[in-house]
Amino acid sequence: MTVCAVEPPSTSGVVRVPEAGCVITADGSYAARLAPAGDCWFAERWTLDGPEPYAVPLPGNQPEEPGTGVQPMGDGRVLVHRPSAERHLFSLLYPTGPGTGELPLGAVECPEPGARLVLLPPAPGGARAYALVSGPRSSSVWLVAGGAFGPERLAEVPGRCSGGVWLDGTGRLLALDRELGGRTKTVVLDLERAVVSPLLQIADDSDDRLLLADPDSGLLLISSDAPSPGQERLGWGVLGSTLPVRFPECLRLPDCVVTPFAIQPGQVLMPENCAVGLRVDGAFGTWVGTWRPAERRVRHLPAPEGWLAGAGVWTPEGVLRLPYATRTTPCGVSHLSAARGDAGAAEPGRTGETAEVGRTGGTEEVGSTAGMAEPGSTAGAVEPGLAGASVAARTAAPPGGRPPAPMETRVPATSAPRPTVPPAARAAGPAPARPVPLQQAPLGRLVTN
Repeated sequence: MTVCAVEPPSTSGVVRVPEAGCVITADGSYAARLAPAGDCWFAERWTLDGPEPYAVPLPGNQPEEPGTGVQPMGDGRVLVHRPSAERHLFSLLYPTGPGTGELPLGAVECPEPGARLVLLPPAPGGARAYALVSGPRSSSVWLVAGGAFGPERLAEVPGRCSGGVWLDGTGRLLALDRELGGRTKTVVLDLERAVVSPLLQIADDSDDRLLLADPDSGLLLISSDAPSPGQERLGWGVLGSTLPVRFPECLRLPDCVVTPFAIQPGQVLMPENCAVGLRVDGAFGTWVGTWRPAERRVRHLPAPEGWLAGAGVWTPEGVLRLPYATRTTPCGVSHLSAARGDAGAAEPGRTGETAEVGRTGGTEEVGSTAGMAEPGSTAGAVEPGLAGASVAARTAAPPGGRPPAPMETRVPATSAPRPTVPPAARAAGPAPARPVPLQQAPLGRLVTN
């Protein structure tokens, strides 16, 4: 199972991450999106776990607004989120012969100025759906589908929260990126106990966010500006590991935004072998990258025509399934295989040694795998933990250019001349890497009784 952070950071001044073209359930069985019909929009459900993918249109009594949120449930129904002034209405859509059935679920009111409500990523199991309400001083998590009496507020978290990553296979532990005191750190919320605990931290003065997590292997994809002040870097670590967070150089693509969107499941105790799907946005368009922590390179592949960009799911066998829609194929899935690199592609001896920050090799390691606290625990038992994440390696993207051909190098362009970097970006230059003091947050067990 792979879970993904879909909500961009709320911090002002941060480049927004491109939204995915559709939403896929945690097990990859269903997807949902807003489909165009002329000048109108309607919800559409895709079935992905059969011999061939197929789409079921779910038009309601009136067209949907462009800002309507949709999310597939595990039973094939589609949750619809319709914002309306300070009220947010929720309904479940389902096919009923030639028509569409609709089950109203209720509404959530957000009267506080500056409050924002977004759907959280699909929860494991698919029986429940959650929403995050972010306010200026506090945030709250709501159960909006799957409850007994309509929308229900489950917990309140001090600070302004964004993100949302499921850390277990039961839908109990939810990681949120919390902005508090001018810094963003990831915390974990135990939904059963309504208890918030520290999760990810690299340095006191760094912004650390969690992007993706795979409960099978424990692989975490993070983003932090700790190794390069003022520039967010993609890194990886292992949940509960004592090894430091690593920031591979191959994930720093010039003039591109790199967004991880899926991790290969089923790799128990083998996080270094998990394939990661990357969405790459640059001057040449949008394409797909695949990468494994054990390798020192990113493989660049052309995206299928009509790709619902940023959406995809891995099979345990290492096949990346990408949904796409064109005029000739309104519901299709493209399959890409992530071939393993040879021994020379792997980082030599990378099992646990720490690399000096700012080294010229392929990986920088900073701090420790940040503190994962047991929900509700005190700052007592300490075990080295993990660091958190923002959603991309970001630099300015110059205009012009064409999509690259598939290759297995670090940059997406081959024969085309390198575009000129805009003067502002060229003048700023890359921030020098710096040693980061080791910080530890309370760490406990993920599985609580």
